Amino acid sequence: MSLTAHQIRIVQESFTKVEPIAEKAADIFYTTLFEYDPTLRPLFKANLKDQGKKLMSTLKVAVNGLNDLDKLVPVLQGLAERHVKYGVKAKDFTPVGNALLHTLKTGLGPAFTPELREAWVTVIHIVANTMKAHSFS
Repeated sequence: MSLTAHQIRIVQESFTKVEPIAEKAADIFYTTLFEYDPTLRPLFKANLKDQGKKLMSTLKVAVNGLNDLDKLVPVLQGLAERHVKYGVKAKDFTPVGNALLHTLKTGLGPAFTPELREAWVTVIHIVANTMKAHSFS
């Protein structure tokens, strides 16, 4: 699975529209995640506002790193190692990805076109597959 230059551009452009509503987006994300899978709630020991800031910061790094996946891979591998220590399982990637898609759809409204959704799905799969291959086998 690979990203086209166009997909990278539209994902990056869409994320710049999410950044101004980062706190609200993080709130939507975690609310949705725990609705999709309430068993994940205990994994989050930190204050969810602080966790939301980390989420948005990590997303920014990933989105900005799409132009050079070779440099992004070690970042994702480190993230995977930390998530294993937190108790995350490979199966947890599905509700996380779905919660992120819902957050983007809610936050971007009509700008979240089918084309943009497809690009984000590709990004989510690349990130999840990279992380799972490193630490979740």
